[in-house]
Amino acid sequence: MSYTHYFEKAVAAGRTTVALTDDLINKVLTEVAEAAVDATDILLYENRKDLDRMDKNDPKYDRLMLTADRIKDIAADITNVTKLDSPLGKVLAKRELPNGLEISKVTVPLGVIGVIYEARPNVTFDVFALCFKTGNVAVLKGGSDADKSNRAIVAVIHDVLAKNNIDIHVATLLPAEREATDALLNAIGYVDVLIPRGSQGLINHIRNNSKVPVIETGAGIVHTYVDETADIQKAADIVYNAKTRRVSVCNALDCMVIHQSRLSDLPAITQPLSSKQVQIFADDTAYQELKDHYPAGLLQVAQPEHFGTEFLDYKMAIKTVSSFDQALEHIATNSSKHSEAIITEDDDCAATFLRLVDAAAVYVNASTAFTDGAQFGLGAEIGISTQKLHARGPMALDELTSYKWLVKGRGQVRS
Repeated sequence: MSYTHYFEKAVAAGRTTVALTDDLINKVLTEVAEAAVDATDILLYENRKDLDRMDKNDPKYDRLMLTADRIKDIAADITNVTKLDSPLGKVLAKRELPNGLEISKVTVPLGVIGVIYEARPNVTFDVFALCFKTGNVAVLKGGSDADKSNRAIVAVIHDVLAKNNIDIHVATLLPAEREATDALLNAIGYVDVLIPRGSQGLINHIRNNSKVPVIETGAGIVHTYVDETADIQKAADIVYNAKTRRVSVCNALDCMVIHQSRLSDLPAITQPLSSKQVQIFADDTAYQELKDHYPAGLLQVAQPEHFGTEFLDYKMAIKTVSSFDQALEHIATNSSKHSEAIITEDDDCAATFLRLVDAAAVYVNASTAFTDGAQFGLGAEIGISTQKLHARGPMALDELTSYKWLVKGRGQVRS
């Protein structure tokens, strides 16, 4: 099967988006948000078809699931995007050359953005909203696990676009089969950039096989270091929230690193986790401290593979260190450079952690659950970049633009 016609229509739609006014863009997004809520029953019905095909114990089940409240939250995120200033047409630099040429550097859309994602139907709404607000076209390749949900969502979006006489191919959903992914990876001349959202395995596959430029997002191997000066209540609250708020998201805590001088506080820090049946993989030292205080059925001795693992589940590793430097070394060795945190009352230690830890988001005395575009005041997000070129951290409107040079002359020629 050829997918070229999908890409050709997306490119053609992209030529029309630059002519849309901010008022029309915001009107459409507002109507999409309202239509999403109005279509709650339909969306949940189609989503249930997807859920019925997935094991409830699969960590992706929670990501796949839509609820009425989640749809309202998605709609609120879309509405928030309408309240943000457009990033397009911003003059980043301007000067006049000695020969009289006027040079300016102005923000423009990236173009056609391909997004490959797994069982996350909310991404369909988020990506469309951000791409449409920034004059980009979204080519969506969702996983087969969420195909019913994604198609219902895109139908809602297309209905609003059609009512406003806008080319519906500004939101293009590819078929769910694997061959469509391969076509997208090779869509040179049609797709300007690919953004994978999903497991480390998915991201690695896209990075290793794509001929289209890739922005890596998503995979989060997240640590929180409990320093020797840490406040015990802060530590318990932060670890509990970072681990259990939503285990299937990339900012969820995977490994607690603790200074050996605070091992006696480990039972108090971990006790709340047992209420959520969190399984702990503790190194030998931490295991000995916990074995008489944490439910035996939820406690195991950690193996090497438990460190550097993104669990996406009610599971967490614990690593004991003898120094601040050893904590930094463990994090540097195992981090995916997504989100890292320290709990400490030592200002110098906090400042050093912020300066030395190499991650997109670095925290002091706060839960890593905040690594999110909406929480950062960016509106909805298209992903959290863990690389350094072009964008890093939550990617929202500004990160979906490039720029071009505008040159104005009065007949100048080069000698």
